[in-house]
Amino acid sequence: MLCAVYKSSRKADSYLFVKKRDDFSDVPAELMTMFGTAKLVMVMSLDKRDHLGMADIHKVREQLTSKGYYLQLPPPPVDLLKEYKQGLAPASD
Repeated sequence: MLCAVYKSSRKADSYLFVKKRDDFSDVPAELMTMFGTAKLVMVMSLDKRDHLGMADIHKVREQLTSKGYYLQLPPPPVDLLKEYKQGLAPASD
């Protein structure tokens, strides 16, 4: 299965996977508006891969087949202050 990967011009670290290069017909118009100009990053085959860097390859394949696209968003930011405060909390016995 070939797919094309695009980087968002508006949302940092957001990527859109589509089945065919420059074919956004399956992507909702609202999503394309929020995504901004799609900049081609690469065209790749998912058949010979067993993992991707930041996305679950099985989910990518499933959504490309069922929806025609997959949107990869960056992980939520880590709240370091909250983690620090949790580390200061007394341990319960």
